[in-house]
Amino acid sequence: MDFLSDFLTRFLAQLQSPTLGFLIGGIVIASLGSQLAIPDPVYQFIVFMLLMKVGLTGGQAIRNSNPAEILLPALFAMAIGILIVFIGRYTLAKLPKVKVVDALATAGLFGAVSGSTLAAALTLLDEQAIPYEPWAAALYPFMDIPALVTAIVLASIYTRKQEDHFSKQRAIAGGYPSEQRDTANKRVKIWPIVKESLQGSALTALLLGLALGLLTQPKSVYETFYDPLFRGLLSVLMLIMGMEAAARLKELRKVAQWFAVYACVAPLIHGLIAFGLGMIAHYATGFSLGGVVILAVIAASSSDISGPPTLRAGIPSANPSAYIGASTAVGTPVAIALGIPIFIGLAQALGG
Repeated sequence: MDFLSDFLTRFLAQLQSPTLGFLIGGIVIASLGSQLAIPDPVYQFIVFMLLMKVGLTGGQAIRNSNPAEILLPALFAMAIGILIVFIGRYTLAKLPKVKVVDALATAGLFGAVSGSTLAAALTLLDEQAIPYEPWAAALYPFMDIPALVTAIVLASIYTRKQEDHFSKQRAIAGGYPSEQRDTANKRVKIWPIVKESLQGSALTALLLGLALGLLTQPKSVYETFYDPLFRGLLSVLMLIMGMEAAARLKELRKVAQWFAVYACVAPLIHGLIAFGLGMIAHYATGFSLGGVVILAVIAASSSDISGPPTLRAGIPSANPSAYIGASTAVGTPVAIALGIPIFIGLAQALGG
């Protein structure tokens, strides 16, 4: 009981964070019909600034860290990204009125990582004075890219099987032999998917920051520009995301309601799986409890910047209203407003 009461007390304290307050405020004003709008270029600039700061922090930390410390968390991040897609394939895709390609695109988006959710988690960890490895933010691409690649590959395999099946059915009905297909030309190419992911704006900003932090001495510009602006810009981003979530609810109503159910439950399940694996790394290598929280948060998050265009190109037959609506309208608010406080509360309770 002491553990449960301690956890609930800490969880409720997280909900009073200004970061979460701006997110909820955005949802409320958009639901009330406010005409407040933040220009998209401002949104893109804020995201760039936040991820550059996260990348610079991680790059400087990696330069002073032991690479062996990063290995196990990075392997777990890759495994989680792939696992999330398979979970969606054998849960969401099996539900009534849910198309397999829509389910795979949704699972891919939820397996990929949200830079804004990561930034929110880092801020809350700092507010609670919970230590974490600054390089933990570098786990982002280890989870993001495998998830997107896995989703696109599974969708391509499924689509090809469906086309082959319908071709055979047409051939049988017409009394003609089935058409022979050139399987070599239809093979799914992995590198273009990886390349498109790496070229996405969010991952580019993060990797650029990592490289600059690792290879240069950016301390002066980091301390005078990126670090002081971080929390203020994050609060504006949370407001924008809250408004976007309320707007996307209309799109989500057009598709099967199972997407909303999945988006409510999946972030917490994914995050708890990652939290468990993170605890294994904690006991095996000394990975900090703050690092465990970061691993759980990126698993609970769903990509809101680079993921959607990658999936639009990779799975063109999927319905964007399904996977983007599920992510933005439900998944992101759940990950930020519930997931982050839950994982931080668990870490604090376990850490005493």
